[in-house]
Parts: sequence; structure tokens; C-alpha cells
Amino acid sequence: MVGHGGGPAHRHPLRDRAGHPGQLAAERTASRQARAGPELDALHAWLTATLARVPGRGGLAAAIRYALSRWTALTRYRNDEHLAADNNAAERAIRPLTLGRKSWPFCGSDGGGTWAAAIMSLFLTARLNNLDPEAYLRLVLERMAEHPVNRVAELLPWNITSVTNRLSQR
Repeated sequence: MVGHGGGPAHRHPLRDRAGHPGQLAAERTASRQARAGPELDALHAWLTATLARVPGRGGLAAAIRYALSRWTALTRYRNDEHLAADNNAAERAIRPLTLGRKSWPFCGSDGGGTWAAAIMSLFLTARLNNLDPEAYLRLVLERMAEHPVNRVAELLPWNITSVTNRLSQR
């Protein structure tokens, strides 16, 4: 059964049959070809047969033509062990931005939106540098008053080495 949640019954159906990240590259490719390959071939056959039976100008036909026109890209992961079966990592990376964009118009002014974007950039850059954003911001605010303005680059996330509260330690 496929659904929402994290239990075994709620997993991505093709990913479970497409190999796991801990496998050797050759094993992962062989697993993907053996398990996900037949399901993808069956899906392609179903899409092709369904396209022949639905009205050509309908929305379903347009969606099927869209999928079929991108079939090579959609199935490329089957033969390339370096590619993920999904784009979850990218989706997780942009999630804070997409959640925030609905709130940004209510920042009070264009200046408020600019400051909100700057803070979001600061937090995400800290995260990309494996820093806890809250600990990083605390450290910068504590040092800012006495720190020489001509050495402000030392406070950028990629230059900070003394933040002990790293994301990997959480």
C-alpha cells in the first residue's frame, strides 16, 4: 500500500525496487534494471495504449503526451547509478522558500520583504555550511559590536569555525 507516512507500507513503490544508496553502483544499476525496469516498461505500454483510446484534445491526452515526450529523462535513473529515483533532496532544499513566499507580501513594506529575504538567505547559507542557524546568528550578534567593520567577512558562515552547535551533531 502506498500512502503518506514513514512506515514500510508507505514507501515510494519504485524507489524500494530501484536499489538503495548503500549498494555498490553496479548492484544498484542491476537492481534498478531488474525491478523498476519492468514496471516502467509496463507504465510506458499503458500510457501508449491509453493515449490511443482517449480524445486527442483532452487534458488526459495532453498529460500522457507530456510524460511520453520526457520518457528518456524520466527513466534515465534506471541505467545511471548516480541519479536518484526522485527529486526529494531538491524539494527539501527549497521547501523553506516556498513556505515563506506566501508570507513575504505581508512583511509590511518592500523594505520589510528585503530584510526577510536577507534573513532567510543568512539562515539557509548557515545551513548549507553545516551550521545551526540559531547558534550562528547568536554568535554573530554577540561578536558584531566589537568586531572591526573592515573584517566583517570573517563572520560569514563559511568562515566561522567556532560554532560548536553544528547540524551534524544534532
